[in-house]
Formats: sequence, structure tokens, C-alpha cells
Amino acid sequence: MYALAAVPDIGLDLRKLPDLADAATRARLSPSAISAFFAIVEKWELRNEDAMALLGGTSHGRYYELKKNRKGLLSQDELTRISLLIGIFKALNILFSRRLANQWTTRPNSNPMFNNAPPLELLARGGVPGMIGVRRLLDHRRGGK
Repeated sequence: MYALAAVPDIGLDLRKLPDLADAATRARLSPSAISAFFAIVEKWELRNEDAMALLGGTSHGRYYELKKNRKGLLSQDELTRISLLIGIFKALNILFSRRLANQWTTRPNSNPMFNNAPPLELLARGGVPGMIGVRRLLDHRRGGK
């Protein structure tokens, strides 16, 4: 086990991070994460295919079941992805008007990390590392670390 001093400071108290490998923790967090995810999908006006890609390429059946019932047990990966999307959503709404914040992911972006493509492409194809990169970019722009 690593000592906390050996872990780089990323602004989190590592003792308070939820254990997403634990099924009970995932069961506790899944309902609110599913609700938040579909609220973001609606506000960003995403196509179902894009939303499925953001969840990590979930199957049509699983996606439509989550969408219809708004309940289910999310995996560690899905919870991580949704957490990053919530942070991105929050940062966008701090930086921009509601309208622009909701359009930002689907509009072409001249930042070199997006190569004039909409940020949604990096979010969907880049997986968790892409989401972390976008989250860091937005946090930096709003004056965070």
C-alpha cells in the first residue's frame, strides 16, 4: 500500500474516494449517476449513439434499459465516466452562458486538442483519458488546477 505522501496531490482527499470496486458503493451511487447522465444527455441534445459511446460503448439493450427505467447497477468504468462528465458539465456552466455551455461539446473547437472537431468526438473516442483531458482544460480555464 502506498503512503498518502507518495501520491501526487490532485486536490482530492484520497481517504474519501468511494470504493467503486465495491458493489454496495456502486449500488448507492448508480441511481443519482444515471439521473445526472441522462440530464446531461438531454441538455447537450446528444444522439443515443453518442451517449452510448460516452458510457464506454454500452450495448443498445443496456442503454435503452437504463434510459427507460433510470435505474440499474453501473460499472466502475461507467461511474468514473459519468463523474468526469458531471465535472465537465459543471465547468462549462461556470465558464459560459447556459446556451453555449449546452452547445459546447457539439460545436467545432479550434483548440489544438480538438483539431477543429467538436469536443464530443474526443470525449467519445478518447475514453476516460480524453474525458480527463477535457476536464483539466476546462478546470484550467476557470482558474482551477
